[in-house]
Amino acid sequence: MHGLELVVVLGVAVVVANAAGQRFRVAPPILLLVAGAALGFIPAVRQAQFPPEVVLLLFLPVLLHWESITTSLREIRTNLRGIVLLSTVLVILTAWAVAAAGHALGLPWGPAWVLGAAVAPTDATVVGVLARALPRRHVTLLRAESLVNDGTALVIYGLAVGITVGEEHLSIPHVGGLFLLAYGGGAAAGAAVAWANTIVRRRLDDPLLGNLVMILAPFTAYLLAELIEASGVIAVVTTGLIMSQVAPRIIRAEHRTQAMAFWPLATFIINGTLFVLVGVELQYAVRDLGRADVKGALIAVGVVCGVLVAVRFAFVFASAYLVGVLDRRPQQRLARVGHRARVISCLAGFRGAVSLAVVLSVPQTLDSGEPFPDRSFIIFVTSGVILVTLVVQGLLLPAAVRWAKLPPDTSVEEERNLAETTAIEKALEAMPELASDLGTGPRTVEWLRQEYRGRLASAQARSAGAGEDQALLMHQDYIALRLALIAHRRATVVRLRDQRHIDDTVLRGLQADLDNEEVGLSGNTTVE
Repeated sequence: MHGLELVVVLGVAVVVANAAGQRFRVAPPILLLVAGAALGFIPAVRQAQFPPEVVLLLFLPVLLHWESITTSLREIRTNLRGIVLLSTVLVILTAWAVAAAGHALGLPWGPAWVLGAAVAPTDATVVGVLARALPRRHVTLLRAESLVNDGTALVIYGLAVGITVGEEHLSIPHVGGLFLLAYGGGAAAGAAVAWANTIVRRRLDDPLLGNLVMILAPFTAYLLAELIEASGVIAVVTTGLIMSQVAPRIIRAEHRTQAMAFWPLATFIINGTLFVLVGVELQYAVRDLGRADVKGALIAVGVVCGVLVAVRFAFVFASAYLVGVLDRRPQQRLARVGHRARVISCLAGFRGAVSLAVVLSVPQTLDSGEPFPDRSFIIFVTSGVILVTLVVQGLLLPAAVRWAKLPPDTSVEEERNLAETTAIEKALEAMPELASDLGTGPRTVEWLRQEYRGRLASAQARSAGAGEDQALLMHQDYIALRLALIAHRRATVVRLRDQRHIDDTVLRGLQADLDNEEVGLSGNTTVE
């Protein structure tokens, strides 16, 4: 199949599956997998294969960069110990347990470890989509765990593949050195790219050039880490976390607005495409396996899913108990959560895009030219595990959240109200001095002061929870009227274009201004 035809087919599959998921309230990743499996019946689609390295090098940096930029560094610092344990020790234990189960089912140790590495990491994007009902702290911890555990899993994966194809050897010093290089070298590469990115972004006024530099950052970090044989994942995550702190100070509004339009769309397309591709690969794997092998692979899916759940539950509860025994500081006691909250964290260990990227990057041949052993079996089992975790855990999670009776999380709304109120108060305090510096007339200053006082009263009413407050109601009426006027202005300029009084170029410029004004008023912008 030609490249253009493949792009159209994949795009249509992503649109249809996501639209159907929203319409019938089914998790879109499930329908994307089904759509891919259906497309696999088309021989031309089934025969279209991405080079294995493209999946890791093209898809993964974009997904990880956006997730790391939009996560909370404050929550990561607060819960650093738990995140490190979950993203390193748990991943290694999970990969080992799955490898042992796979070997018991007949896989050689090399391919068994490849399978373990593929299904060991949880997925940050899927967690963000399916775990939105959880309090912010839980979601942040799960996303942070997912970001870092990718690096651990990919080190295990690279070692397993290298041993299988004959490029690596296994020894404790060698493995320890690989992990040290992966994390230390990856963090150093990511910090270097973030430093260079900051210097360049300060000097660029053009938003197109600035955002091109931003797009290049994750790929550059990944490439630099790969050149020194470190973890590209850790490099990308480090770059993203640093830029999440630096960017608000150095990036201008037009740069940020453009980026906020690009990145969610890019990650949405890449995630959807990955799920469709693994569905296609699943079809390919089924055809490559015999009937008896398919039966064995289905059994393996059930066994691996059981191992994943059992290991995660055992580790989460055992590590919490051990930390509670060893660390009795008052602040540690305040940070502890109950058993029900831990159950929720265990059930939210979804597998997704990273597992897909890993399994699709398994080489097709060894150095000797022979086929990679059990590649189709690994793809089938990984796809099945992803599907089961999405369906079963995705269905169980809402019921488990209701059972856990977690306290409502209003921290985001409270902090937003605090920030908005404080910012307006400081702006009112600075208004006389700023007006004097700019030579602003008194009538303009008074008009602007009244507008800001209205905003402050509305923000204070929201903060106090006064839903029927007169200032808040007036502000809501003000927003509704302005939005209606914007719609009327938009219809007017379109009519002027249709009547050939203005050119399309003028229309596009005016529409851009109206769109920015409408988005700012409606508050529909989001980073998650």
